[in-house]
Order: sequence, then structure tokens, then C-alpha cells
Amino acid sequence: MEEQVKLSVSDISTLWTAYQSDTLAVCGIKHFLQHVEDEEIQAILQETLQLLKKNVDDLTGYFLKEGHALPGGFTDQDVHLGAPRLFSDRLYLEYIFNMTVASLATYSAALAVVERRYVVDYFSSALASTKKLHLKAKELSIEKGVYVRMPQIPRQKQVDYVKKQKFLAGWFTDRRPMIGTEITNLVFNARRNAVGHAVITGFSQVAKTKEVRQYFERGRDIARKHLDIFSDILKEDNLPDGSRLMTSEVTESNIAPFSDKMMLGMITTLIATGMGQYGASMSLSPRRDLGAHYARLSAEIATYADDGANIMIAHGWMEQPPIAADRKRLAK
Repeated sequence: MEEQVKLSVSDISTLWTAYQSDTLAVCGIKHFLQHVEDEEIQAILQETLQLLKKNVDDLTGYFLKEGHALPGGFTDQDVHLGAPRLFSDRLYLEYIFNMTVASLATYSAALAVVERRYVVDYFSSALASTKKLHLKAKELSIEKGVYVRMPQIPRQKQVDYVKKQKFLAGWFTDRRPMIGTEITNLVFNARRNAVGHAVITGFSQVAKTKEVRQYFERGRDIARKHLDIFSDILKEDNLPDGSRLMTSEVTESNIAPFSDKMMLGMITTLIATGMGQYGASMSLSPRRDLGAHYARLSAEIATYADDGANIMIAHGWMEQPPIAADRKRLAK
């Protein structure tokens, strides 16, 4: 009976988004594997590629089964395997770690809204596989000594309750020390911006189109600015920020390993996950000044994302997602 029901909007939109992100990641990892030297990082890259290829094959089958056009996504035309290395092995590992973080959030959100049983099964399986991969990437980062741990706070010896409205203050009165969730999110966002800064720095060196290159340079400066803001807030409480600039992990190559379209697609994905994380961080940060920071920075990257979308549209690189019928146009 279920097979006679068409895919819902949540089913098709989540499958379409998964196809876009997985085909993009396949292209990136194919190039990484051309240059990786560390055998353990090579093994996790190969495992990731196998998982992504399986996902793409499954997704392709679903679209064909349901009579939907197969998305364009990203293909071998978007990756230049003969191009020199742009990033270090460490940044390859950071990419896998951050990719799995984003995928865990995406798959969990998808599971909450999809309806067809085989779509539910697909995202359940993808979530389980990605969880294993994420843990491997984290463990390997710890073994390699490149994983920077979160700060520590004193042990709580008794249950206490907030007694004053001052707990929420953040501007004109004495600010309380930050609570654990506020610290965790500030450190996490600082780390993400450090990785984003390195990636977009590399892309700014190799982009072929002047407009795209200038866009990446602007993004590089935004990522550095956000990293500094989060780090400075943590330092006010004498806390380590748990991150550091990673531009040393970018080579001096100016030969593009990927198409401008693909690099813009990768940055668009980073922006989308960053905005989601800022929103979650805001909801978990009672101190008013922190919420204001997240709101202001979210608006800044939203504007940046909009400008990137306009570039993609102008060059014919933006693929239209599944869309509702235009009833007004049809009525004419």
C-alpha cells in the first residue's frame, strides 16, 4: 500500500539535499586520496569514499524508482585529480570530522520529518554509519595529537538555583561566568571558523573567476573575524578557546583541484551548517550579550550566503531544488 503513495515533500527534499552533499564530498575525497601520505588518514578517507559512493548509488536508485529526475549534483567534471595538493593530511582529517558532524545533524533532522518507510530506513542506516565514521575520525585525531580538547570547569559539588535576574545580564551589569553550554558552543564555533578560514583561504588562491576569488577573500576575513570574537569572549573568562589558525595546513598551490562551482557549493554547505549551529548556540546561551553576538554574526553570514547565491545564479551553477507547483502561473 505504501508503494502507491507518492513521496512527500519532506521525503524528496531530504533525499535531494543528501544527493547534493554526498556527490560534492565524493569529488573532494577523490582528490584528497591522490595526495594523502599518512596511512591511517588514507584508510579513513577510503572508508568515507566507499560509504559516500554507496549512499549515492542508493539515492540514485530511489530517484529512478519514483520517476523523479536525477539531480545534477557534482560529477568528475568538478574535480581535477591531476591538480597539486591544496591541503595537508591534517586538514583532510579535519574535513572528515566536520563533515560527519554536519551529516549527523542533517540525518537526525531528516529522520524527524521523512515518512516513507524506505526513506526512514535509508536515513537511519546513514546515521548509524556516519556515527561510526565520526567516532573513528575523533579517535584518530586524538591519537595524532591534533584534536584540541574542550576546556574544563570546576566540579559541581551541590545543586544550586539561580536567585537573581543578573544571571541573564550581559551588558551594563557585572557579567556572571559562563555556564558549560555557553563555553562548549563558543569553543565549537571557534574551531569551525578556524577550519573554514583555512579551507576558504585555499580556495581564494585557486579560484579561476575573479568574482569568485574576491568572494572567497571576503569569506576568509569573515571567518577570521568570527574566530577572533569567540576567542576574545572566552579569554574574558580566562578560558582557552580550543582552536588555532590552520592556514599553515594550506599549501602555496594556485592550481584549482575543484571547479569554482564545487568550491562555492562547499562554502555554501559550511555557511548553512554554521548558521544552524549559531541558532542552536543562541538557544543554549542565556546570557544576553552572547545571544546578541550570535544574532549579529548570523545576519552577517546570511548576507554573505545571499551574495554567493547570486554569483551561482549568474553563472548558471545553482541547481533548483524540488519546488511546489506555481498555481498562479498555471491558472493563466
